[in-house]
Amino acid sequence: MTKKQEFIHSDTAKLRDSLGKEKLFDALRRMLLIRNFEVRAESAYQQGKIGGFFHAYIGQEAIQTAAVDAIGQDNWFITTYRCHALALLTGATPKEIMAELYGKAAGNAKGRGGSMHLYTDRLLGGFGIVGGHLPVATGAAFSLKYQGNKDSIAICFLGDGAVPQGAVHESLNLASLWDLPCIYVIENNQWGMGTASTRAVAAHPIGESLSKAYGIDNMLLDGMDYFNCYAGFLAAFKQVKETSRPMIIEAVTERFRGHSISDPGLYRTKEALQAAMTRDPIKHLVSDLEAGKMIDDSEYEALNKAQQDIAKASMKYADESPYPDLTVLEEDVMA
Repeated sequence: MTKKQEFIHSDTAKLRDSLGKEKLFDALRRMLLIRNFEVRAESAYQQGKIGGFFHAYIGQEAIQTAAVDAIGQDNWFITTYRCHALALLTGATPKEIMAELYGKAAGNAKGRGGSMHLYTDRLLGGFGIVGGHLPVATGAAFSLKYQGNKDSIAICFLGDGAVPQGAVHESLNLASLWDLPCIYVIENNQWGMGTASTRAVAAHPIGESLSKAYGIDNMLLDGMDYFNCYAGFLAAFKQVKETSRPMIIEAVTERFRGHSISDPGLYRTKEALQAAMTRDPIKHLVSDLEAGKMIDDSEYEALNKAQQDIAKASMKYADESPYPDLTVLEEDVMA
């Protein structure tokens, strides 16, 4: 069943004025850093400097940037294998992430995790098992409730392709039964590995259908609009803290790359991709800032150039960093 549902209402001009130029410039800076970092990392992958899997977040930057801005850093964050952006947003440096992608000892996980397994003080990890991270997020929310911490929540990002997985439904069921303070964010980029979400998930909107099944409030956001996402996450954060009840957010977005770097995306027409890219969340935010006379072309170019330089510097750092010594290969292995 598919039916139309409206995005939550958000007043862009009012939000823009209340947040101010400094905060919005920083939001744009971080979105540009995510974009430029991944473009450079893709280049390094094509040069054979990065191996294994690589899943880009390009096209989806507004969602997690707005989420972190709206709820703050002092929460538990959990995400999928598409984890470069959230790692950058929660404190990992471009150098340590690029070194991790290169498999170097200076990397975020000492070169052992690669693209899908990044961590920060508040990021419990990127996870390679589809849907397998929701029990971790649910456990993090349980720990907050058990400890009586009413100031923080857990926030879990998952893709539309994960929704049919059993661990997703088990987690939502327990979160509802136990009144756990967790926001489950379905980043619906409308494609799983290569199958349209409408062919893989029975009921749409996805968030609304899960909401009815488990008695959890839900919200639908425009994942290409920073301000709509910010307004939604701010309202959701307030509600979850007040009620200690979970919430489901579906953020409708587009990825501008294949599922992973090895996916040419032939299941999507060039025309459809071009249409999606006209809604680029970075261009969307720049346009909103221009409307508020908060940015001009020269300021944008300077900001973008600075992030390009940071991404290039991270590649140089990764190139020059040593590989792990084989003698430490079995350190920290549990069994």
